[in-house]
Amino acid sequence: MRKLLRRLDAVELAWMSVLGSIVVLGALTTLTGRFAGLPDVAFHDVAWLREKYGPHRYSQFEEEWIIRDFFKDRPGGFFVDVGANHYRDYSNTYYLEKTLGWSGIAIDANADYGPDYARHRPRTRFFAYFVSDTSGLNAQLHVLSENPLVSSSEKGFTDSWGKGAQARSVPTITLDALLAGQEVRSLDLLSMDIELGEPKALAGFDVARFRPSLVCIEAHRAVVQQILDYFARHAYVIVGKYVRADTHNLYFTPLQPQPRPLQ
Repeated sequence: MRKLLRRLDAVELAWMSVLGSIVVLGALTTLTGRFAGLPDVAFHDVAWLREKYGPHRYSQFEEEWIIRDFFKDRPGGFFVDVGANHYRDYSNTYYLEKTLGWSGIAIDANADYGPDYARHRPRTRFFAYFVSDTSGLNAQLHVLSENPLVSSSEKGFTDSWGKGAQARSVPTITLDALLAGQEVRSLDLLSMDIELGEPKALAGFDVARFRPSLVCIEAHRAVVQQILDYFARHAYVIVGKYVRADTHNLYFTPLQPQPRPLQ
């Protein structure tokens, strides 16, 4: 274990070196504060991604370009999209299915998105669940009436985006239970954006069992340290080349990648 921890520390130090002219204090703030307190211009470096994969994208930020770059536009992969939201708008996986022939599972606590997935995403199985650390309970989802794209289990988070949040009761499920029920054995991409719910969702996910090649996960300041701790415990490391390009998400890959078994 000590040997592994020393290896991880070395990787993290190597990752920090990509920040170039950013001072060490700023880099430490980045790790523990979701890139807080530092100007975006210091980190945001997307010209190379835009030139190679742009100019348009379906994802909200640079997620689609980064995912495509990591997998080198490989066709026929398999994804799990937690907090999938709209079937196309702000989607990290729409391009993968539409253009590269990927298939996968989309999960969102807002069941209203289901019919459009059935209509427009034939290679994606949609499930309306609240992904958490326990299955078979009910969670409160607070959905912003004026913009249903904004929802969270944290009422304060939803209220910070506008007024008129509606509370909905949604059944919970762990990722382990859902994936086992769908006979998923491994996956290429795990995308997760569930507005502060990431630590609980990860607590119900055996990352060593499913071994995603890439994890794209939103990292709000309030939960970023829990996310970093989870992946460090499971020998996943940050993909350093994308740190400057996306200041909203973190990207993790196994320290020692393994061959992906056939589905």
